[in-house]
Amino acid sequence: MSSNSKIKEYDLEYIWHPFTQMKEYKEEEPIVIEDSDGVYLIDSEGNKYIDGISSLWVNIHGHKAEKINNAIKKQVDKIAHSTLLGVTNPAASILAKKLIDLSPAGLKKVFYSGDGASAVEVGLKMAFQYWLLKGKPNKNKFVCLKDGYHGDTLGAVSVGGIDLFHSTFKPLLFESFKINSYDSTEKMINELEIVLKDNHEKIAGFILEPYVQAAGGMKVADDGYLSRVRSLCDKYDVLLILDEVATGFGRTGKMFACEHDAITPDMLILGKGLTGGYLPLSATITTNEIFETFLGDYEELKAFFHGHSYSGNPLSCAAAIANIEIFEEEKTLEGLKEKIATFEDELKEFKGLSNVASIRNKGLMAGIDLKLNVDEDISYSIKERIGKKVCENAMKDGVLIRPLGDTIVLMPPISIKTDELKKLTRTVYKSIKEITEKDD
Repeated sequence: MSSNSKIKEYDLEYIWHPFTQMKEYKEEEPIVIEDSDGVYLIDSEGNKYIDGISSLWVNIHGHKAEKINNAIKKQVDKIAHSTLLGVTNPAASILAKKLIDLSPAGLKKVFYSGDGASAVEVGLKMAFQYWLLKGKPNKNKFVCLKDGYHGDTLGAVSVGGIDLFHSTFKPLLFESFKINSYDSTEKMINELEIVLKDNHEKIAGFILEPYVQAAGGMKVADDGYLSRVRSLCDKYDVLLILDEVATGFGRTGKMFACEHDAITPDMLILGKGLTGGYLPLSATITTNEIFETFLGDYEELKAFFHGHSYSGNPLSCAAAIANIEIFEEEKTLEGLKEKIATFEDELKEFKGLSNVASIRNKGLMAGIDLKLNVDEDISYSIKERIGKKVCENAMKDGVLIRPLGDTIVLMPPISIKTDELKKLTRTVYKSIKEITEKDD
């Protein structure tokens, strides 16, 4: 048996894949990704694919980014891990300073975790305890958005709003106030004010993904809405928690999506692209005002009793420092303007496809909705798996993407070159046309 055959055998025999119906998976031939080159993934047969979803929205500067590779190698020769409980390490300290320098004015303290969901849990617990310490124990509920997604741990699911992912676990969750999402930004703002006006004395915070609901179907909000959200949270004394796990690090054209409205949240949640897509690391960044509320003598028990074994891991932090330095040295954000313009021009072409119902983007994040009958707003049957078929078809032409139901998601590494970007969009266009119009 060849090495590749063994890998596939072991995979099918022993691995339970996330967000995957394993009955279906076992009936197909696994794709084994074992190498990479820039924005390309390379499988065990030597086939190359454009990484059209940044390896699940994490990769920023492409694979094998030399600066990040070298930073990890240099760090591992010193120490791979030491706890952050009661001691520190150079990489965690330097990264914290860099993150504060990058963050909106007023954010001053960094709490490290390992992934986006964990960082959300930190934000929720921190907000809850903050109000408890402020003498307002009744402020223990959260407002969130329908179709919002903040991770798969129970706290994160409690403030999520995607029934497909979350309804099974409803008996395990705490209740939150859910309002309309970005299908209608104006309606969302109006609902938010009503909920805050009527319930602000029991609401600790409002959590949302700024400008783009990623897992909710790449839904994009109207320009300028975030400053209105900030004003309402200020008016009703509610903490604003922005989950930029998916939108951070250049995805929307700014370093962070909240910069489009020049506002400062009370908490900024980062993950995914924080290390350039190399290693697990996340951060909950907050204000001095919140941080200082937790200060006191030990016997007062005001400390934030939360942490993770790998909080502030030196390898992950070294990768994150290098990731940020690439932004600085290569002026990455400046180069994004032309790429985004090209991307938007390419996306306009999809309007000519008869089964494309909607196209949305913010920066290099895009969603393309497919429907059986656009004019009559008739969706495909779930059994047709049309989104999956489009993605499988695109692989034949060297593009790897993954759908959200019948929404085709495009989120390439922001390092992607113009010709690679055009190959990505034109391959997906061709794939949609071939799959949806083959019976016409």
